[in-house]
Amino acid sequence: MLSEAKDTSELMIDLAYAALYFGDPDMAEEVDELEDRLSGLVHEMRAVSILAARSPRDADAMASVLQVEGAIERLGNAAVDISRIVTHRLGIPRALVADLAAAEEVSHRVKVRDGSELAMRTLREVEMPIELGMRVVAIRREHDWITDVDGDEILMPGDVLFLQGTSAGVPELRRLAGAGEWEPPQPPEEPAVSDLDRAIDTLVEMKNISEVAVGLGYSALVLRDQGLAAEVNHLEDRLDEMKEVLEVWVLRAAQERVDPGGLRGLLHLAQCAEEIGDAAQQMVWLVEEGEELHPILAIALGEADEVVVRVPVAAGSPADGKSLKDLQLETETGFYLLAIRRGGRYLYRPRKGVVLQAGDELIATGPDEGHRLLAELGGYRLIEDEDTGEDELVPAGQADR
Repeated sequence: MLSEAKDTSELMIDLAYAALYFGDPDMAEEVDELEDRLSGLVHEMRAVSILAARSPRDADAMASVLQVEGAIERLGNAAVDISRIVTHRLGIPRALVADLAAAEEVSHRVKVRDGSELAMRTLREVEMPIELGMRVVAIRREHDWITDVDGDEILMPGDVLFLQGTSAGVPELRRLAGAGEWEPPQPPEEPAVSDLDRAIDTLVEMKNISEVAVGLGYSALVLRDQGLAAEVNHLEDRLDEMKEVLEVWVLRAAQERVDPGGLRGLLHLAQCAEEIGDAAQQMVWLVEEGEELHPILAIALGEADEVVVRVPVAAGSPADGKSLKDLQLETETGFYLLAIRRGGRYLYRPRKGVVLQAGDELIATGPDEGHRLLAELGGYRLIEDEDTGEDELVPAGQADR
């Protein structure tokens, strides 16, 4: 249930931003329906957690599960608030929609044409997360929506796929679907209002930071890493500061003959991004305070659709001395790099120009099937331990012997 709740909350955030990007009220309504599923899961998990506590020690360990459940519920609530910008017609400036196309993870939709390379194939066959760096978050089939998407789903001609991932995968995706070339939304031709422009840029940055904070939060829980927990707190502080600055810029923009209708959406979206950061901070409080973590947390979060992994970079490996731009991790492995641990410090949300060095540790999230590819780039093989059944990293040379 915990694994499903995590996946559901992340799906809700993806769909909410996609609904905002495409101005699609039907997709926004799907977020509301997913909230019902998430609320039911959270309620049932709380009941199970209480029943499982048979002693004071049990209660202390289960308290950590309840803490994470509450954080996941906050993520779902933030997603609903984002979708209401569409359903309640709060409005957002056109320039924001254009700038969202430059976010680190972008939304895209494409229709599967009859006779295309995607038609009548399963998602597992296509391996979009690895081949394209994009994942299908929902499918609209005629008047029905499919949000519980798995690898066995067969793509039918006429299906409309909604995806999240790196923009680098969009051209190949559209070729596979038999769709034409696509031009992302462009900002309005009229001169940008400076304060409004700054507010929009800040808001896109808040979106990126809040999503990284959640990824690092789950990483801190799975890896029990206090350094990552400290980074999440730092990011949450940045979100608070950025929201305060953004509010000033939006209020200034309102004095400069800008339609106030769109400004309401900006303020609403900033609040949602900050709430997502608060939820991530709620998770890592457990690690920061040294609270006992119930083993079910690492198990459940490791079974989610997207797993969190730590992969070191070995000397002489394919990644050693290569820039992130050269490696193209998102399209080559399906994994999104959250942070690099170098010399005891974390470089979160590293830019494409960063060159990896031997001794670096990559903290990344992505589909389990891409873990092997990421390990190989770091100079390791992923081997299943015969005793525990868990995967472990073994230096490539040692694995060959």
